[in-house]
Amino acid sequence: MSNFVKQQEERKEIKEKEKLSRENLGKFFFDLAKLVFTSMALVGGVSLIVNEARIQQGILATIGVSLTYTFAAIGYKILKR
Repeated sequence: MSNFVKQQEERKEIKEKEKLSRENLGKFFFDLAKLVFTSMALVGGVSLIVNEARIQQGILATIGVSLTYTFAAIGYKILKR
């Protein structure tokens, strides 16, 4: 009986470690999304001051929004799994 209890405890520990690992990985991707969004906002602000071309600003905004969405979606899928 004690062998069964040990196996149950080991399984519980493994599940707990996997859950913690998924949570950390999900948080990492959400942090990447926040970092990309902040970088996009800073670059957008600077490009307004420097008077960059509108096409360049649009490209940077599109890339920033798509990367932010991608990283947030990956983080969400990892956390909901």
